[in-house]
Amino acid sequence: MQYISTRGDAPSLGFSDAMLAGLARDGGLYVPDAWPRLNAAAIAGFAGRSYAEVAVEIIRPFTDNSVASDLARLAREAYGGFRHPAVAPLSQLGVNTFLLELFHGPTLAFKDLAMQLLARLMDHALAACGERRTIVVATSGDTGGAAVEAFRDRRQVDLVVLFPQGRISNVQRRMMTTSGADNVSAIAIDGTFDDCQAIVKGLFGHHGFREQARLSGVNSINWARIVAQVVYYFTAAVALGGPARKVAFAVPTGNFGGVYAGYVAARMGLPIDRLIVATNVNDILVRTLATGTCEPRTVVPTTSPSMDIQVASNFERLVFEAYDREPAALRAAMGSLAQSRRFTLSSRALSSIRGQFSADRADEDEVAATIRTVKRETGNCIDPHTAVAVAVAEKESRDPAVPMIVLSTAHAAKFPDAVEAACGVRPALPDWLVSINERPERITALPADQPAVERFILATSRAAQEGAAA
Repeated sequence: MQYISTRGDAPSLGFSDAMLAGLARDGGLYVPDAWPRLNAAAIAGFAGRSYAEVAVEIIRPFTDNSVASDLARLAREAYGGFRHPAVAPLSQLGVNTFLLELFHGPTLAFKDLAMQLLARLMDHALAACGERRTIVVATSGDTGGAAVEAFRDRRQVDLVVLFPQGRISNVQRRMMTTSGADNVSAIAIDGTFDDCQAIVKGLFGHHGFREQARLSGVNSINWARIVAQVVYYFTAAVALGGPARKVAFAVPTGNFGGVYAGYVAARMGLPIDRLIVATNVNDILVRTLATGTCEPRTVVPTTSPSMDIQVASNFERLVFEAYDREPAALRAAMGSLAQSRRFTLSSRALSSIRGQFSADRADEDEVAATIRTVKRETGNCIDPHTAVAVAVAEKESRDPAVPMIVLSTAHAAKFPDAVEAACGVRPALPDWLVSINERPERITALPADQPAVERFILATSRAAQEGAAA
């Protein structure tokens, strides 16, 4: 399988090269040149199999020969350390409503399900070609910690994580700043996540710097991240009777990677009734689906900081599909967004998106009320991101016979202040993580300035220094 850029001006690449590249050289995002399909019998056959085994069957069609032979071993290693035997178990929340628990990995967030595998896939690819890389990642909270845990102490990689200063929880920050690993740098940017993300895209767009630093990216702009997230849509649906019956998913959404993975599952043949985009008051995606116009506004800090985003990078992949994979139309939309801070979808493209997706938002009062209600009625503490999705799922008009699966994307203990304020109970970290509060932090503070970040990387990255000497 080959991967093409959404913007049409970059060469097609194989799986490993697309994974190591992250962002295409023309600024676009890589997508497969065709969608592999699984028939109903193959999907039904996932029942009773381990998560790692299902992951191999889902991911293998997207890979190349250099990865396929070792994929089973890499998947077993990636998911062997999760704290629940099912890796991503379902729990019942209400009548035909279920939580998909995606927080049983080492950093208590759904990002672990992709990052643990991605780190091993990249290690495998770099060992094969004898290269060292600098991985740069922007995070609104959970991606950074998952990347640090997955890539710390790896010999072929230096990891630089950019996060918005003061806009994430203490636990999220400490998961990035306390690893003690020599190959990890945590940079606190004086700005928002969108500023961090813009810097990372700018680094990839500065081709001379990109080559010298040998950049790779592990945000959800990286296709390998997306395909690894597709797996839990299949395991959850099959556990509730799929593919014989459809299911719906409500997904806490910031950068659009998680819910886009559900779209990929549908393209692969999983019967999905509806993908529900659940946002907090930073509701650009809700407004876009309602009006057809994508227009960022000022980011508002909330208790669900991983969703405090106004420019959802992965939405570009969906727009590309909605325009029937016409790069010129996509380039025009992205150019308008860059120049005038808005673009408007054609009626046909908007209709295509609405055929699979719906969207709604939950404000801060609704989030707090949902945390309280779930605690009172079920005894469970849910984090604010999960609460956004629960609140939005309850607003959705739905067939009561269709199971509603709400993605629970983080453990409540990652956001103890918000949960305690909402329901009066302060969720505790698991015993195996409590020491994180005593570990020394290592942070570099920088302005929201791309040249400042470039200078830092050139001074600290082994790959960059080797590139300068070459």
